[in-house]
Amino acid sequence: MADLTKNAGKPGTLILGIDPGTVATGFGLIERRGSQLLTIGWGAWKPGQKLSRGEKLLHLAESLDDCMKKFRPALVAIEQAFMGRNIQSALRLGEARGAMLTVCARHEVPVQEYATATVKKVVAGNGRASKEQIQFMTQRLLKLKKTPEPEDAADALALALTLALDF
Repeated sequence: MADLTKNAGKPGTLILGIDPGTVATGFGLIERRGSQLLTIGWGAWKPGQKLSRGEKLLHLAESLDDCMKKFRPALVAIEQAFMGRNIQSALRLGEARGAMLTVCARHEVPVQEYATATVKKVVAGNGRASKEQIQFMTQRLLKLKKTPEPEDAADALALALTLALDF
């Protein structure tokens, strides 16, 4: 685990969750004030389908860079790489993660990586929870009036929530 202690104890700690992908990268920003969690916002960065792979990664990196400059999160939670059946999908995910990690390093923001099963266990109490269960529990735990959408954004909020509950 990254050393998060220097940023964790500050009042109003901003945590950015990132669910990387080249089609859509979800983001979710929450603020932890003691035991209270406040949702700042969420969404997804979607590079155009007609862009080259490099242009998509640049778009994602620039979007994250803008977010980092605007909100100045103290901590970032990102989905850990996993090896799926489709090697090409895993490669694309790795490229998106690399772009995101590079931006975080440039801003000197500590990053904590979480396996999908860990996020599911923390948020829903079950490491095999469905997407719908994660969305429901994220909405409930963050006291949101509506289900966070798109799915990528809900996953990013769940990542940020996992980190917030981890320290």
